[in-house]
Amino acid sequence: MIDWGFAFTAVSILAAAGWIALILLPRWPALLSGVLYLGVGLLCLIYATGLIGVLTGVIPNPDGGGADFTTIAGVRAIFASDAGVVIGWTHYLAFDLFVGVWIVRDADAKGLSRWVQAPILLATFIAGPLGLLVWLLVREPAARRQGRFR
Repeated sequence: MIDWGFAFTAVSILAAAGWIALILLPRWPALLSGVLYLGVGLLCLIYATGLIGVLTGVIPNPDGGGADFTTIAGVRAIFASDAGVVIGWTHYLAFDLFVGVWIVRDADAKGLSRWVQAPILLATFIAGPLGLLVWLLVREPAARRQGRFR
């Protein structure tokens, strides 16, 4: 039986370590690759293992039913189990951290100060799409100043 509380804590710590590295540590290429492959990649592997395991029955999920993404009631039922919450949380953590790596690389390429990046990265860590929206709004003028949209 999987200890879903431990799994939740483990993926949360893994993601937090990646965010701390992005916000506070030097932007060495090896560090960014580490966050991408060891952070995001490992979160993706944990997500895939949990999702496939639960959907196939290899990982028992006694308090949850099957996956139904077609109705709000079906999605609510997925998150009604500890397994569903941890798998869904891991999904959020993986994608938000991936977006954080992209923001860092893009912001550095556009010459934006780390002081400007830090609150955007914190917003992305706490509320992924909100931070991404802020980055897209800040990014556009920076891209225009460079004379290109990349």
